[in-house]
Amino acid sequence: MSNKPILRYTANQRTNHWLVAILFFMAGLSGLALFHPALFWLSNLFGGGPWTRILHPFMGVLMFVLFMGLVLRFWRSNFFIGNDWKWLRHIDRVLVNDEESVPAVGKYNAGQKMLFWTLLLCMLGLLFTGLVIWRAYFSAYFGITLIRWAMLLHALAGFVLVLSIIIHIYAGIWIKGSVSAMMHGWVSRAWAKKHHELWYRDVTGDATRDELPERPITKKG
Repeated sequence: MSNKPILRYTANQRTNHWLVAILFFMAGLSGLALFHPALFWLSNLFGGGPWTRILHPFMGVLMFVLFMGLVLRFWRSNFFIGNDWKWLRHIDRVLVNDEESVPAVGKYNAGQKMLFWTLLLCMLGLLFTGLVIWRAYFSAYFGITLIRWAMLLHALAGFVLVLSIIIHIYAGIWIKGSVSAMMHGWVSRAWAKKHHELWYRDVTGDATRDELPERPITKKG
C-alpha cells in the first residue's frame, strides 16, 4: 500500500478557513466591546469606540461571506448518513480514543457535522439580526420592539457561536493531526484510515479491510 499522504484541504480552502477565523476573533472582540461597558476597553484594539461601532458590522458581513465560501465547498460532506447516528451512540468510545470500536465515518464525523450546521445557523442569525440593528443603514426601517428582540437574538447567536468555536478549537487540538491538516493540507493515510475510514477508502480505493455491511461509501467532497 502506498504511503503517500492524502490531500484533505486545498490551499484555497485553508486560506478561506483562516480568514474566517481571523475575522471571527476581530468581530468577536469588537462585539464584546459593544456588549457591556466593562468590556469597552477592548475598543482600543480598533481605534476607540466610534471606529469599533463602524468596523464591527463590516467585519461581521465579510466573515459571513467568507464562511459561505466554506459552506459551498463542504455542505455535501456534512449530510448525515446511517453510520453517523451509530457513531453518536458510541461516543463514549470516541472520547477514550477507541475509534476502532465505532462505525466508520466519512470526511467528517457526526460531531463535526453538528458543529457545521450549528455554525451556519448562528451565522445566519447574526447576519439578519445584525442588519436590523445596524443603525447607520437599516435600523431606521424597523420598530423599536423588533430592534430590541434583534439585539437579544444577536447576543444569543454570538454566545452560541463562541461556545461552538471553543469546542471546534479544542477538538482540533485533541485529535492530533487536525490542526496540521488545516495548516498544510495533507494527512497521513494512517490518520485518515483511523479517523475517517469511509473518506479514506473513497479517495484511495483501498477496500482491503473487512467492512460491516451497513457501512456505506460516501461521495467525495
